[in-house]
Amino acid sequence: MTSPRELQNLYQQGVNITQHLRQTQGLERNTDAIIEIAYDLQAGSYIAAMADVKMAQHKKIYSAEIAKVILSLCEPSSVLEAGVGEATTLSGVLAHLNPTITSYGFDLSWSRTALAQRWLHSQNIKTTTLCTGNLLNIPFADNAIDVVYTSHSMEPNGGKETPILQELYRVAKKYVVLLEPTYELANNEARQRMVSHGYCRNLTGVAAALGYEVMHHGLFPLCANPLNPTGLTIIKKPDLSPLNNAQALKEERMADQVLACPKYKTPLKAIDGMLFSPEALVAYPIVGGIPCLRIDNGIFASHFLKMNE
Repeated sequence: MTSPRELQNLYQQGVNITQHLRQTQGLERNTDAIIEIAYDLQAGSYIAAMADVKMAQHKKIYSAEIAKVILSLCEPSSVLEAGVGEATTLSGVLAHLNPTITSYGFDLSWSRTALAQRWLHSQNIKTTTLCTGNLLNIPFADNAIDVVYTSHSMEPNGGKETPILQELYRVAKKYVVLLEPTYELANNEARQRMVSHGYCRNLTGVAAALGYEVMHHGLFPLCANPLNPTGLTIIKKPDLSPLNNAQALKEERMADQVLACPKYKTPLKAIDGMLFSPEALVAYPIVGGIPCLRIDNGIFASHFLKMNE
């Protein structure tokens, strides 16, 4: 098995790490571990790319267009980028939204999340809540965020489209906005590339099969790589206004409990520099100011609460 140091050297030599790990392990699709390793090794590359004037301008226009899509749907009070990377997209989106908006982001990789926090601070954005998290077990409460969007974060998760869409839909209160590779609208060369990289496919078909209302699906007007065309898919959630009194009270109580146990989706208690889940009996660490809220980040500690009373 290739050691982490060897993988780091291979990455620096320009080797595609996801492809390398799939081949050496005899796998057809990317696992969570493969995605984490590959993206953590490239941490910093997106911020470094912003030094290139052409790339920075593309990102600025791309982010502005995402904000335009969001504002065409509603005036959100909260927004979440699922798979935030280094927040180079989120920072641009927030520049075009109401400055009082509450913003969130999470990523599988701690290194990318920590760099995202540093990038946001450099852009004078210091109120965004970031954490580590997995698209398959998003550490946010039900209906917690008005608009949840992705920007090529579902991309390497081919074969996991259904559970990821279910999680994004669960967390969103009003809309899910997906900017992901669109196999269905791509040419043959791009399709072959998507298959070789294990990219996601058929998001509209999966959403429809889940009973979700797909408002729109088509090519996004901006794309950095013609062989990886970006599709825009908008999913609308039913209006929550007809909630009965008990449900409404529950929603109100949960409104300020946005971060949640990734396993049970229940509120977390901040105790002694950790976030504790009373249901899971697990303490989630906070490393470098980043809450680590993947299920595998948790430390089973059945007496943690009692010892800190």
